[in-house]
This record gives sequence, C-alpha cells and structure tokens, in this order.
Amino acid sequence: MEPFKRVTGNVAPIERVNVDTDSIVPARFLRRIERTGWGEVLFNDWRYLTNGDPNPAFVLNQAGYDDTKILVAGRNFGTGSSREHAVWALTQYGIRAIVANSFADIFHKNCFENGLVPVILPEDQVQRLMRAAKEGPGCQLTVDLELCEVWDERGFRAPFVMHDDPGTHEFRRQCLLEGMDEIALTLTHLDEIERFEDQRPAYLSPASG
Repeated sequence: MEPFKRVTGNVAPIERVNVDTDSIVPARFLRRIERTGWGEVLFNDWRYLTNGDPNPAFVLNQAGYDDTKILVAGRNFGTGSSREHAVWALTQYGIRAIVANSFADIFHKNCFENGLVPVILPEDQVQRLMRAAKEGPGCQLTVDLELCEVWDERGFRAPFVMHDDPGTHEFRRQCLLEGMDEIALTLTHLDEIERFEDQRPAYLSPASG
C-alpha cells in the first residue's frame, strides 16, 4: 500500500448525499476477477452516456477536473454493499482522499485497507470546500496526514479526523503513514508468530490433520 503523508491536488465536488457503492462501481462489472483496471469503470453510469460517450455534465469529464486527486462529497459516502471494488476504483483512478461529513461503515474501513484517506470535517466546512470546488476547475486542496490538517490557497485551514474514536484514528493514521494494511501489520509480528508456531505441540500442527 502506498504510504500517505501529504497530497496536494485538484479537488472535484460530488454534490450528492448517500453515494452508494453501486454508483461508484456498478454491480454488472463485478463479474471480473482481476484486482486491476477498476479506475476505468469508476462512476461509470455517471461518467458515460448510454452510447458510451463521456457525459459532459459529469464533473470528472469537465476541463480542469481530469486530474482530480481529492473529492469533496456529501454525507454518508460509500453506503450500500460492502464491495471493496469501490475503493479500488477510486484509488486506481487517482483519488487519494475524500472529504465528507461522514462515511458508510464498511466503505470507511475499506479506505484504510487500500490507502484512501477519509477526511471527516463538520458539515459547514465540507460545504465551504464544496462551493470552492464548484466555482471552477483548478481548485486545489492539501491533505496533510502528518498534521491532520486540510487547507487551500483561499485561506481555509482546518484540523480533521478519520475516526470518531481517538485511539482508532491514531492507529489508522500510523498505518496510512507507513503504508501498512492488515497483512503488512501482521507481518511486523512475524518473529513472534514463528516462535509461537515452533512451540506448538505437534498434534496441533495443521499438517497433523
């Protein structure tokens, strides 16, 4: 997982609440078994018309928003099914952080496992950033995970959290800073795991079954 310390980039507004994972990645694409190539179908039914042409009304197709790294979205982003493909699609498209007032629980957890930073801000601050992003392309935002602050060139600056529980926030922050998912975190204890396995009675070994 790519470590996240600070990202500055174009920000695009997704001015909808309760954006569900089926809108992020439609279910008909889930027949694929590969873990790559999901950025191509991100927001597919919003990005493309029925004839396959890009939808000029969708923000990511508009000039200046094509290199977006940060989304500002409505509350409860990522609701619906638990498909991890939604986060894969966002990160593979190039999105590194999403700013919202709240996130759906499973989507929220999937963000941490895939290096996507869920920035939680009060609703009035989210709306201020939403207005700035809508005023025109090229609006940039900085998300600094070392300071846990977000700011822009217009004078906005605010601290953020990624989880309501301070302990969980700090644990997840450290994992993202170091680029560690749950597997990588487990492997940091490999010596202890191997010692435990060496001390297990032979009849408890998986090979004995």
